[in-house]
Amino acid sequence: MITFFAVLLLVPGGVAAAAVARQRLTDMEWEHAHAQAVITAADIRAGRLTNPITPRVTGADLIQVVASDHHVIASSTAAKALAPMTDAWPTRQEPRLDVQTCGLPHVGCVRLEAVLVPSVPVKPSVNGSPSGSPGTVDTASAVQGPFIVYAGERVSSPMSTGIFDTLFAIQVAGLIFLTAWATWKVTGRTLRPVGAIRAELAAINVNDLSSRVPEPAGEDEIARLARTINNTLGRLDHAQRGLEQMLEQQRQFASDASHELRTPIAGLRTQLEDAVLHFDATDLHAMLDHALGDVDRLEAIAADLLLLARLGTDAPENRVSLDLAELVEGEVSARAGRHPTHLRLETGTMVGVVPGQMRRALGNLLDNAQRHAKCAVSVDVRRAGDGAELIVSDDGEGIPMADRERVFLRFTRLDTARSRAHGGTGLGLAIAQEIARAHHGTLSVEDSPGGGARFVLRVPLDGSSSARS
Repeated sequence: MITFFAVLLLVPGGVAAAAVARQRLTDMEWEHAHAQAVITAADIRAGRLTNPITPRVTGADLIQVVASDHHVIASSTAAKALAPMTDAWPTRQEPRLDVQTCGLPHVGCVRLEAVLVPSVPVKPSVNGSPSGSPGTVDTASAVQGPFIVYAGERVSSPMSTGIFDTLFAIQVAGLIFLTAWATWKVTGRTLRPVGAIRAELAAINVNDLSSRVPEPAGEDEIARLARTINNTLGRLDHAQRGLEQMLEQQRQFASDASHELRTPIAGLRTQLEDAVLHFDATDLHAMLDHALGDVDRLEAIAADLLLLARLGTDAPENRVSLDLAELVEGEVSARAGRHPTHLRLETGTMVGVVPGQMRRALGNLLDNAQRHAKCAVSVDVRRAGDGAELIVSDDGEGIPMADRERVFLRFTRLDTARSRAHGGTGLGLAIAQEIARAHHGTLSVEDSPGGGARFVLRVPLDGSSSARS
């Protein structure tokens, strides 16, 4: 396609250039002939005509002075053996003629300027020598006039034989070839990275998006395209890894949930089967009491799973602005724990939250602290920059650094800290963390200054940009 456009541009351009060059050469030849004719005519008028005539314009070396009887009385060396070069005869009405003739032997085509010189005294002898001898033409005696000056220049050989056009055609063809070759080389060099990018993209499959296409150096479009492709592949790879991680978490969650639900269901089945087989020996009241306990556990697990599914779906209008210190004080006063709870509350800590969810998060953190505290639990509410911090601390054994991320996973129980015998569904901390995220906050675990664990829930203060959806 590029070669086609090159031909489309170069051929007309070459033809036009050839025409311009040909016209310029023609004009120069006419100018040379005219200038020499004018000079020779001036010499005749001034009585300075010589024989042979010395050309004074480069190229215009064919000069003749012809009398009215068509006899050549003076000529240049190049025109010495020639008869009058043309029969064109200027008149007083048209004293100047441009003539091109091709009938001269051994000369070829000539562009002539014919100029009329009125009658002047000229003697056709040279310093007393016979006419035609070298020297200055004596103008003392009058001869018949008028005189015609013929001054001409040979037409350039390439111009007269057509070689000029042939050379231009060869040049245009050469330019077209060079353009096609350069285009092929440049296009090949430019598109070579595209081939490498295409090959690498073809080798990438959906199961492995870690490969990247080669990035050529520079800031051209292909280099930017390669970087864009790699950035896109990076995002896809990150999204795929996130999806795989999420699917793995969902599979693990389904497995853990099935295991958690199986335990109370198996307990119910065992008790019912035992009652059927040994009805008379069964303590019906005790059996029903144990069955209700298993049902309560099933109900708690189902309720927690439902809450996890619904978190983050509350519309912004369901959030209210409240004092976090007052919410904590009311929740703690309504609960009875095994260990005393010490409060350090900074009043006026306003947050935009869903009250029920924030109470649930606080309740889960308090339940966790009460189960693992040795003597006491403390709750702090304070401002921290543009956020509020709710801190629940206990003086228990604490949580090892390696388990501080795992403790927030669903149905996770640390061997040294938790067991089903202590109650709970294994979802309390996971629910608390999801509630914090639903409020654009965070939940993390740290070491408590008095030993044990300290859970820090951070949410934006009401009125900050992060507190609004």
